Amino acid sequence: MGFDLLGLGPDVLKAVADAGYTTPTPIQEQAIPYILMGRDVLGCAQTGTGKTAGFTLPMIEILASGRAKARMPRSLILEPTRELAAQVSESFETYGKYHKLSKALLIGGMSFDDQEKVLDRGVDVLIATPGRLLDHFERGKVLLNDVKILVIDEADRMLDMGFIPDVERIVALVSQMRQTLFFSATMPPEIRRLADAFLMNPKEITVTRPATAAATVTQGLAVVPEFGKREALRRLIRGQDVRNALIFCNRKKDVDILYKSLARHGFNVGALHGDMSQPVRTETLERFKLGEIQLLVASDVAARGLDIDDMSHVFNFDVPFQPEDYVHRIGRTGRAGRTGVAFTLASPDDGKLVAAIERIIGQDIPRIAVPDMDAAEFEQDGDDRRRRRGRGRREREAVPARPFRDADRDGTDDLQPPADAPAEASSQDKPQAERGRSKRRRREDRRGERDRLPRDADRDGVDDLQPPAPTAASEDREAGGERAGRRRSEHHRGRDEDRSRERPHGRERRRDRNWDRDDGPPVIGFGDFTPAFLSRPVPRRPRRGKADDPVPEEAAA
Repeated sequence: MGFDLLGLGPDVLKAVADAGYTTPTPIQEQAIPYILMGRDVLGCAQTGTGKTAGFTLPMIEILASGRAKARMPRSLILEPTRELAAQVSESFETYGKYHKLSKALLIGGMSFDDQEKVLDRGVDVLIATPGRLLDHFERGKVLLNDVKILVIDEADRMLDMGFIPDVERIVALVSQMRQTLFFSATMPPEIRRLADAFLMNPKEITVTRPATAAATVTQGLAVVPEFGKREALRRLIRGQDVRNALIFCNRKKDVDILYKSLARHGFNVGALHGDMSQPVRTETLERFKLGEIQLLVASDVAARGLDIDDMSHVFNFDVPFQPEDYVHRIGRTGRAGRTGVAFTLASPDDGKLVAAIERIIGQDIPRIAVPDMDAAEFEQDGDDRRRRRGRGRREREAVPARPFRDADRDGTDDLQPPADAPAEASSQDKPQAERGRSKRRRREDRRGERDRLPRDADRDGVDDLQPPAPTAASEDREAGGERAGRRRSEHHRGRDEDRSRERPHGRERRRDRNWDRDDGPPVIGFGDFTPAFLSRPVPRRPRRGKADDPVPEEAAA
């Protein structure tokens, strides 16, 4: 069956022929007729089966008639990553070159002003990532109430990346009178729930079992120790006829580490992950597609954003945490009927992850051996790595202490024992108490006997030390101090007497009124602020003029 039997126009068929395609894939053959009929479609197919062309070709045919308004796109395509959005944009350029359709690409890392200028002219096709689209909507630069076709591509990837809340908000902004196309490589329960909420009487198309590896990809699994992965990867690359290859890592920091390691060993390699700026990512992808870069170390951000038909190899340096990601990774090779090779490096601790992958793809991954490297070499490599990490405890204990450590700290590097000094015992022969003296004590030892003896005597418990005999100067100082002390005492005593003659007021008056009684002050303690539990109850003072009134027995007690 050819494309001419799917209901496409002559201009679209001519563009497809120019691209070199003559036979549609199963997902294209089943989805294109229903999209041209205006029905909602729920498509589930593995990566690399032509889903992008499955909705791009009928959209070009439908949008061929009509005119776009400023800031009101006629169709909207949501993609999870920038690379995949750029790939869809290139597909519209390829298949719509005989149509005058305008398009806009809204992705992060690009200028807002340039994107707003394109939106102001009006676009027929708007391709965007959820975050950047909402940014433009909140600025008032785009309106979504005129969207007639809504495409949600790679829905399961959006679920993994946490974009589902943004997608739900965007769908609520789009007009209800629309056609929705929903495509996903897998169909977990969450994606099924979203499909039921977004679609109306959809035509469900499933061309292959979800998460099935392509038959054109030769798979292999090499079990190596964790510390031997880099050497095993280098030997696999040298042992294969690699034209170009993707090397996947689970973490962004591992991408940089592996990239530097391969570059240090002379490989033509590049790096790609989400923390890189958009211009650098775009330039790296372009160089990889042109063949200027042979090996590209990437995170999962590139697992669904690269469309290179003639990729020979895929290497999984790390076993993916999600089994579905394994299918997307190896799906980058063996595309469009070509054959490819996918090797995975697993450590002995990755048994559960490998079992989950084999369970979801329905087959066992064949085990392979790393060429020219056996288990004994891995063991030797591991011992060398452990030795290079640092010296062991015994080796550290055997290193002698540095001499004159405190002298170096004080900056006196020329400290040397005097020539006529007796030989001093080594640090090992000294008692523990002598070796453990602090730096402060050592400085005190260097001081004079007059400053050191009284302080050390007090510390050592020597009570029979007597102060030096008094001198005439010291007696004069003591006599002068006594006279000054008497003057200060008389001064304060006089000031207190003056204060007592003044009339007390407020809090002091109430306090003094109770203190002049015969039973003493009402508080047992010290200071002005005494805890409450130290206070004694104070009997009430009889009223004036009624001194003969009897005092209650409780108060008297």
